[in-house]
Amino acid sequence: QVQLVESGGGLARLGGSLSLSCTASGSVFSIGDMGWYRQPPGKQRELIAEITRGGTPTYADSAKGRFTIARDNVKNTVSLHMNSLKPEDTAVYFCSAVVKTLQGDQIHEFDLWGQGTQVTVSS
Repeated sequence: QVQLVESGGGLARLGGSLSLSCTASGSVFSIGDMGWYRQPPGKQRELIAEITRGGTPTYADSAKGRFTIARDNVKNTVSLHMNSLKPEDTAVYFCSAVVKTLQGDQIHEFDLWGQGTQVTVSS
């Protein structure tokens, strides 16, 4: 019943910008680490950025200086702001989160993935 839904993907030009957003819905007790991954055509899924519940970010070298990850623990969202886009940024972007749900008096913790959103950058 808990879901992550990405939005904001689309088309961009070389040097352009896009902002992605991911929202957790359902009966969420709390959310731990969150992250953004991407899978370029014909390649493996790779971690782009992650952020702790306290707001400490970590970036892949390909994203550092161009992308910014942020989260809102009240709205249960994580965003990825992408600047200076390049064609090699073209990929399906996924968000992920460590989710805790409360069922009765027991807490269940598991990894949750969104369905992905396409980002295409043209030259």
